[in-house]
Formats: sequence, structure tokens, C-alpha cells
Amino acid sequence: MRLAGGDGRALGSTTAGAEKEQGRGRDSVTATAIGAWVVVALLGVMTPGIDTVLVLRHTLVGGARGGLAVVTGIAAGCLVWATATLAGLTALLAASEVAYGIVRIAGALYLLYLGVTTLWRTLPRSRGGAAGGAPDIDMEGMGQEKPHSLRAGFVTNLLNPKVGVFYISLLPQFLPTGGASAMWGVLLVAIHLAATYVWYPILISIATRARGLLLRDTVRKWMERTTATVLIAVGIRLALE
Repeated sequence: MRLAGGDGRALGSTTAGAEKEQGRGRDSVTATAIGAWVVVALLGVMTPGIDTVLVLRHTLVGGARGGLAVVTGIAAGCLVWATATLAGLTALLAASEVAYGIVRIAGALYLLYLGVTTLWRTLPRSRGGAAGGAPDIDMEGMGQEKPHSLRAGFVTNLLNPKVGVFYISLLPQFLPTGGASAMWGVLLVAIHLAATYVWYPILISIATRARGLLLRDTVRKWMERTTATVLIAVGIRLALE
């Protein structure tokens, strides 16, 4: 009987130890999970999309500073969505078809606005007879292009509900269930933003080196028109989803 009692205490001790270990696991993120999140963040950033189009377009128009301003706007928009996710607000957006639809339509309209205005600037009459109808280019990446680029990156991401869906669908899968989940959430969001500032400067550097070719009137005009077409197409697709 003492042997049985001893075995029971040992089993209880083992079970308690396992529960404590599981509890520790729920309060923290493993190195494997962090590594997986780094991969997810990089793939999400590097996958060509509307952000890539905006970065390339504003790098062409405003130089490296214009491109980096877009990146800062993109990061700010992502930060707003990430904060809303950690606060539980995006769950309300995902649960409400009306709220999701409002954000989706607003985002689609803004993309259509960007696309139409970009296309309009490539038309000869839109610039009062400017050569080739090409938009003005700030060769030093200075002037008013920087705040415009910052606003374009920020508003495009802020009005894109897919960014919110990205965070609400993926971020919780990497978070522990314990009370420290908010702290770990901040770390994972910081990793995602860091990935943004790792990849896009590389893309901007490549685009800047090729800027001499891309600034030729004919090439520039078709680049602008291609960008406008993509913006309009994505806007229409977002509106019809």
C-alpha cells in the first residue's frame, strides 16, 4: 500500500510538473514560433502587391526619399491595424459585414482615386501641354512628394481590410494564451515592421539604381500608366469582393 501511495504521489508530482511546464509554454513564445513568424512576416512583405507598386512608383517620382516615405506610411498603417488587433477591435470588424464592407469600399475608392489621378497626369492636356504629358519629377527626391508619399502609404494600408484580416487571422496563432500575450504581441508586430524596413529599402535601392532608365520620357509614361492600371484594377477587385 505504501508502494502504491508512493507511486500516486510520484504521478501527482509528475502531472503537476507537466502542468507547470505547459503553463510556462502558454505564457511565452518559443524560438520556433518566433522563427516561423519571421518567415511569415518576410513572405508577406516580399510578396508583390499594392504596397510594392506604391513604393516603386513614388521612388520613381520622388527618389529614395519618396520611396522611404511610402514605407513609413505603410508601417504606420500596419501599426494601427496591429494595435487594433491586440485590442480586439479587428475581431469586431471581422464579425460585422457592414463594418468590413465600409472599410473595403473606402479602400477601393481611394485606390481608384490614386489610379485615376496617376493616369490623368500622363495625359498631355492634364499638365497644360508639358512635354510628353509626363508628371513633374523631383530629381532630388525633395519638395511636396514626400508628404504625399507618406499619406499614400498610410491611407492605402489603413483602408485595406485585408491588412486587418492578416493580423487577426495569423497573429493570434503565434501568441501564448497566458497573461503575457500582449507583450509578446508587441514583439511580433515589431518583427513584422522590421521586415518592412528590411525588404523595401532593398527594393528602393534597386529602383534608384535603375531610375536613370526609368526616367526616360517614354519609359516613365508607360510606367505611370501601368501603375495606374494596377491601382484601378485592385480597387475594382476590392470593391467587388
